[in-house]
Amino acid sequence: MKIVVIGGTGLIGSKLVAKLREAGCEVLAASPSSGVNSITGEGLTDAMSGAQVVVDVTNAPNWEDQAVMDFFQTSSRNLLAAEADTGVGHHVALSVVGIERLPEIGFFRAKVAQEDVIKASGIPYTILRATQFFEFAGQLADVSTEGDTVRLPHTLFRPQAADDVAGALAEIAVAAPLNGIVEQAGPEALPLDDFVREVLRARGDSRDVVTGPDARYFGAEVDDRSLVPHNGARVAPTRFEDWLSHSPAER
Repeated sequence: MKIVVIGGTGLIGSKLVAKLREAGCEVLAASPSSGVNSITGEGLTDAMSGAQVVVDVTNAPNWEDQAVMDFFQTSSRNLLAAEADTGVGHHVALSVVGIERLPEIGFFRAKVAQEDVIKASGIPYTILRATQFFEFAGQLADVSTEGDTVRLPHTLFRPQAADDVAGALAEIAVAAPLNGIVEQAGPEALPLDDFVREVLRARGDSRDVVTGPDARYFGAEVDDRSLVPHNGARVAPTRFEDWLSHSPAER
């Protein structure tokens, strides 16, 4: 089975490529650096020739509202058009749990639009909606920092290891398309502020994490239901404590 991973050199993509190769699949790690560009369309047809599955784990380089919307819509349309031309039978995409609940976040609106493009394409598909990654704790802190203070809400969420997300995508890629959405979350419900505080402490980051009534998640007001999946979601195996103790590179 030939599988093309679009965004195959990124955090999730590189882990996914390794898992698929270990499973005996023929895998092409596609990215602009390898001459495959989902925005311009460069190299897409050649990359997908003979492929049965395309997995899209691209991420927008600019999260400004219009820029991120343009990225995901353009990229997805180009990928799906090339898949139709080359006879690809399964489009797999990575999305985010809860995107329909927080439309005030531009990135989330763009992911909803991406999902809509996929559903309307006529290509058989499976969408994996994942909760936030442990590895993104620093980014969460950075976007919520004022001076030396990180302001975050004390809302519950269920983060997971990027390796577990890649594992789920690998299983989905070699299975039949569902023409639907699968959700996956970490095994524990953790307060967002406490999670970031613990990761910063482990990294030796001296910023102070403060919780208050005005704290937001990427500018949005959230509660304990905003970032968690519906019942029936897959549960990733890696617990936060285990990831933190075995992930010196992330620290």
